Amino acid sequence: MKISKMFQAIAAAIVLGSTASEVVASEIRLSIQQALSWETTVEGVAFAPLKGNRFKESYMAMVRLPAGLVSPVHMKSAGMYGLVVSGQMVHLSGSAPDGAETVLGAGDYYEIPAGVAHVSKCVSAVECVTFLYQDGPFDFLPIVEDRK
Repeated sequence: MKISKMFQAIAAAIVLGSTASEVVASEIRLSIQQALSWETTVEGVAFAPLKGNRFKESYMAMVRLPAGLVSPVHMKSAGMYGLVVSGQMVHLSGSAPDGAETVLGAGDYYEIPAGVAHVSKCVSAVECVTFLYQDGPFDFLPIVEDRK
């Protein structure tokens, strides 16, 4: 069932158009990995756009996270659908108990619904690379604990 949702998300995203460096042969679009244009954030997370502008619309991108990266608890306004390409990742709900981590490796799929507080980690000794489709514009909304 999850794989079916992943393929539906990917198929839906493919029709959006392309922003990555690509080779066009007839009706087939090919994006060459070596030609991807990576944009790195101040936190060290890199995005290589494949389709769509991540700040304006739904998009697809390759995403690299540095080895050992642990995000703060945050949420997104749009749903995220990802496939791990390399490295090992963990995604935890903000309410998940300690020790409830499932390590995802190459070929594993994840889905994080819009509005769900979560932590994302690259737990491998090497960077994590993931294919990501988000069904709306990118945002990163930190969850701040109320400490009284």
